[in-house]
Amino acid sequence: MLKSKELVKFKNIKHGFFDRQGGVSKGNYKSLNCGPGSKDRIKDVRKNIEKVCKKIGCNKNNLILLDQIHSNIVHIVNKTPTKKLKGDSLITSKKGIALGILTADCAPVFVYDPVNHLISAIHAGWKGAYKKIITNTLKKLASEGSNFNDLIAIIGPCIDIKNYEVKNDFFNKFIKQKKYNKKFFNAKNNKLYFSLNNYIRDEFLKLGVKNIEIIKKDTYLFSNNLFSARRSIKNKLQDYGRNISVIMIK
Repeated sequence: MLKSKELVKFKNIKHGFFDRQGGVSKGNYKSLNCGPGSKDRIKDVRKNIEKVCKKIGCNKNNLILLDQIHSNIVHIVNKTPTKKLKGDSLITSKKGIALGILTADCAPVFVYDPVNHLISAIHAGWKGAYKKIITNTLKKLASEGSNFNDLIAIIGPCIDIKNYEVKNDFFNKFIKQKKYNKKFFNAKNNKLYFSLNNYIRDEFLKLGVKNIEIIKKDTYLFSNNLFSARRSIKNKLQDYGRNISVIMIK
């Protein structure tokens, strides 16, 4: 489990970016696969999620996971919902409610407001980031009283630029949005590569959030022990596990 150097300073916050170690899943899902949407045995996924809850110190019924749809939809939650919410960002001020994000190359992002005691967990793949999931989350936080100068943003493990090869239509889409976006691409050997974490970081900076930490662990590299959709596809595997990232006010 990886931790933020910034968030560990706060005793009232529990958090973790979990890798694939410490679970019960087998085969391609070995071992801490927390993705109910994978083809893994659901009872193994549930056991893994229970292990995560124990590590974080939350009741398993108080862990909120979204039906993630690569959108810009944000939910403010004050209690555990009766059914799974669709969207890609969660915000709460309630103690004991754990916010969880599932990823396998996309970026899990945490935001903490230490003044108003608000937390957010965001699923930010390229689609969600492009659709302004970061901006929408910050707008919701502002509506709850947050000042952007107070916020701490943590961008968790995701695919690194050196392994994130993209096509020309992907590049053109971002350049059409703003020519300035060219800075997030590298061209090498007639191939294009995209920096997801730096694009996300820039979204925060543009809105005045200055305290930003990037956890530089490339999900694509097998040595980092994280699930990766792109690595699995390259290796011609039919499915892949999901990493879980969780934050809670205790």
